Amino acid sequence: MKIAVAGAGYVGLSLATLLSLKNEVVTLDIVPEKVDMINNRVSPIKDEYIEKCFEEFDLNLKATLDYKEAFEGAKYIIISTPTNYDEETGYFDTTSVEDIIKKVGSMNINTTMVVKSTVPVGFIKSIKEKYEINNIMFSPEFLREGKALYDNLYPSRIIIGDKSNEAKEFASLLKAAALNDAPVLFMDSTEAEAVKLFSNTYLALRVAYFNELDTFAEIKGLNTSDIIRGVCLDPRIGNHYNNPSFGYGGYCLPKDTKQLLTNYDNVPQNLMGAIVKSNDTRKDYIADKIVSKKPNCVGIYRLTMKSGSDNFRTSAIQGIIDRIKSKNIKVLIYEPTLESPKFNDCDVIKSFEEFDEITDVVLANRVDENVVKMNGKVYTRDIFFRD
Repeated sequence: MKIAVAGAGYVGLSLATLLSLKNEVVTLDIVPEKVDMINNRVSPIKDEYIEKCFEEFDLNLKATLDYKEAFEGAKYIIISTPTNYDEETGYFDTTSVEDIIKKVGSMNINTTMVVKSTVPVGFIKSIKEKYEINNIMFSPEFLREGKALYDNLYPSRIIIGDKSNEAKEFASLLKAAALNDAPVLFMDSTEAEAVKLFSNTYLALRVAYFNELDTFAEIKGLNTSDIIRGVCLDPRIGNHYNNPSFGYGGYCLPKDTKQLLTNYDNVPQNLMGAIVKSNDTRKDYIADKIVSKKPNCVGIYRLTMKSGSDNFRTSAIQGIIDRIKSKNIKVLIYEPTLESPKFNDCDVIKSFEEFDEITDVVLANRVDENVVKMNGKVYTRDIFFRD
């Protein structure tokens, strides 16, 4: 069976890799360098399992810039193009998704589109009405950065926003590729869209909750670690998403929480708005702590959200950088994966020794062995880094 995947980000590439183990898969992307890398079996994203699959398996996978080549003869077309949050409209920018839908329509082919891009609640229903089509469904993904293929191999659940025979067949493709016995749920598209946004907003709630616990403990002079360990031994709470940080960030949580809040228009709520606001409050608190130290040069140790990720996008540290810079304090960034000598008008340095020498206060969202060497000038809230 031929399957096309539009978009070679971490969602699309992980699915393309997964499904190419047992199917013919053609990946479409608009970046020539990414297409060349995939065809040469070099992963354009940092993901241990994708890299391992590229090295060890004979994948039936091809990448192309030509949408007609990708879509012709494909039983399913998976759409996983970016849907960034538009602050002005309060909604995801679904232009790239609709562009693929229009391209498929122009070809007049017998296929089923499966949207994996995160979309507003009600998107698929509106698309069916707008383009007078029925061959489209939504299936949310629940993937972690740097572990996308692993999470497709061992999914927590498979959710399909449709109940047709095509939906059942697509679910069977994902199920057959998985290495565990994940539950499969079929529901209407709008409910599936809501599952995605509510799931990520709950994860953001967990992050915000333990960050506010940490703020309380730090101000009151209490041991954050002891409190969190005691709280999380309750099995109803659990020991996950509980390590304090500078705030939630990354591809999904910031935009998904804001989109859900927008979808709450004319619906009574307090909690959803508080989750979004809490992230800004946390960044304000961290920045104020650093400014109070009256540093001459603040060092930022890594822009990435976490170890094993190459994602800078909407990382929490960026908001803190902006707040510190607004106080006319020099900021220096250590990020060895960044090619540019500047980021957000701050100098970027690749020499750890020089970075350590110049800075007098260093922020590290997540700790590693380099940070441990820097003695007492590091400010971090990563209390479980050795766990």
